[in-house]
Amino acid sequence: MEPLVVAMVLAAAVMHAVWNTVLKVGSDRLMTMAVVIGLGGTLSPGLILYGPPPLPESWIFIALSVALHCAYFFFLVQAYRVGDLSYAYPLARGSAPLIVAAGAALFAGELLSPLELVAVAVISGGIFSLLLTGGYGMRGEWRAVAYPIATGVMIAAYTVTDGLGVRLSGNPASYIGWLFLFSAIPIVVLAAVKRRAEALVFLRRYWKRSIMAGTLAFCAYSLVIWALSLAAMAHVSALRETSVVIAALIGTRLLGEPFGARRVLSAATVAGGVVLLQLAA
Repeated sequence: MEPLVVAMVLAAAVMHAVWNTVLKVGSDRLMTMAVVIGLGGTLSPGLILYGPPPLPESWIFIALSVALHCAYFFFLVQAYRVGDLSYAYPLARGSAPLIVAAGAALFAGELLSPLELVAVAVISGGIFSLLLTGGYGMRGEWRAVAYPIATGVMIAAYTVTDGLGVRLSGNPASYIGWLFLFSAIPIVVLAAVKRRAEALVFLRRYWKRSIMAGTLAFCAYSLVIWALSLAAMAHVSALRETSVVIAALIGTRLLGEPFGARRVLSAATVAGGVVLLQLAA
């Protein structure tokens, strides 16, 4: 992977961990998510107008990715409702590269080498050790495992979808722009219908941090999709998930979540596996 692509993906990893922290600590996670994703839709025309529209064969991937992102938003909000950031985030993000690797091999012919399979085993071990960090880090029993895993499945599914779609688009910027625009509509409409007058109260009180988080989310995934057009999907996904260490540190050190040392160690094991997967290319 080219150094510029590596830098793009690592920057995206940091941005992603930070905006997820804002979502976790938000007083109303539905509204926080709606503002975060809605801002991406607001910024999307800047990319849509950059060059020609995506080629016709890529639109089916945009439509599928929008549907997968809607499911991802739901599972992510639920994961943070019942579990800690330092638990749910590494579990969701750490499981995604395993599924992306399988999906990339199946749909794009990107097969893993023996060393890459070892890296996958390390990631799996880190995730399994996270599951053993006492009480699931939760108040919601099985849901604190089920929702992050479901989130990871959605992450993997839309990563492979966008990896295939952006390569067919002929214009990554326009592909990203249309994806953000259409992804924003369902959740913004849902928040407006469910919250109504409360939405204006939320915006007046939390607009600054929500817009900051939305800007980070927009930049983070834009960089990731751009990287998917330039490098193997499994490696982009793996390098991106080094963010699990950042999220574990934020959760245990800044938010005061329990089982700090064990969760950071588990997250570091996951990150070590994704770095090994990257180096094995």
